[in-house]
Amino acid sequence: MHTHEVPSYLAKDNLGPWEIYLEQIDRVTPYLGKLAYWVETLKRPKRILIVDCPIQLDDGSIAHFEGYRVQHNTSRGPGKGGVRYHQDVTLSEVMALSAWMTVKNAAVNLPYGGAKGGIRVDPRKLSIHEIEKLTRRYTSEINILIGPDKDIPAPDVNTNELTMAWMMDTYSMNQGRTATGVVTGKPIALGGSLGRRDATGRGVFVAGAEAAKRINLSLEGARVIVQGFGNVGNASARIFHDHGAKVIAIQDVNGTIHNTNGINPHDVLDHIAKTGSIAGFKDAEVIDPKDFWELETEFLIPAALEKQITAANAGKIKAKIIVEGANGPTTPQADDILSEKGTIIIPDVLANAGGVTVSYFEWVQDFSSFFWTEDEINKRLEKIMIEAFKGIWDVALDKKVTMRTATFITACTRVLEARALRGLYP
Repeated sequence: MHTHEVPSYLAKDNLGPWEIYLEQIDRVTPYLGKLAYWVETLKRPKRILIVDCPIQLDDGSIAHFEGYRVQHNTSRGPGKGGVRYHQDVTLSEVMALSAWMTVKNAAVNLPYGGAKGGIRVDPRKLSIHEIEKLTRRYTSEINILIGPDKDIPAPDVNTNELTMAWMMDTYSMNQGRTATGVVTGKPIALGGSLGRRDATGRGVFVAGAEAAKRINLSLEGARVIVQGFGNVGNASARIFHDHGAKVIAIQDVNGTIHNTNGINPHDVLDHIAKTGSIAGFKDAEVIDPKDFWELETEFLIPAALEKQITAANAGKIKAKIIVEGANGPTTPQADDILSEKGTIIIPDVLANAGGVTVSYFEWVQDFSSFFWTEDEINKRLEKIMIEAFKGIWDVALDKKVTMRTATFITACTRVLEARALRGLYP
């Protein structure tokens, strides 16, 4: 089959993450007024570092892994963004994720630019000792870019508090002093923040609840389906459940479980802790993964990887509100299909900003060596998320655009304002 015979929606739907981001910028450009003069700034990452990370494996052999750190924009402050370990990590993906961090940080008005990192590795194939070596080697290699006032990594897919402890220690050893603020998402004992672990999921809940309020949808008994049951998915599910909503389906790499009467996500977590998988959870039936997308529900929370909602399945989705817990889960074509149906999509760059917001709190606490209570943190997180949501909802109504476009208008305006005011040096 020749390329020109591919149906156009399929060809468009197969964009890489960076192309998807560029299309999002093209869609927002007409709304930027005079600042469109600077829009090319958003289409070029400021700095890209590709590193080789050789480590000695437990069997004595040497293995090489490719790592990346991309700083997309630092007009509003130091770079900020996670590090992921995944076998499918590519430069296009890390570039897009760093750009979405620029937008996300500006959308909730944090004093950060956007950055992101990753290593192409399947961490399931390495021992914990090998992962530690890889983390330390990667940190040493990107050492020239990172720092508490330059670029601050955090956990992402397949990285966690322990990964951050190793990164912080490696950076500190190279500096000759303990620098807790170089990463966020650390263990509490090393300057981590209370409330950080559930922060992204809590933000997803707050954004979903704010949208529900505006369409007079009661949370009590509202149905929720969640794709991905990692940090973000399970926290979102638990917090929705605790506020009276009914989680009726959960999907992850090990399968899809469904119960119209509701699934208790706390019980699912206990089951995973015992068995290592959602498979075999007794209070739900297993359904075909494809059927997950067609379930009748009020809320759909994609909290796994990019490009899960595409032109192929968007037409079948029956959710009233989609709250993007993951980064980039919806392609631009799927966006259009869903918007035409009247589905409200709360975009990743707003919906999952709770994590980076509490990362910001952690960074501030590290600088001052003064720590807040969990209650204070949750209240401040809610305040920031609700204010950001309100501003963006108003832009969407005013300009008659989707929530995604409104978020991009708000964020890109802030970034380009900073760029314009700073001017060019030299």
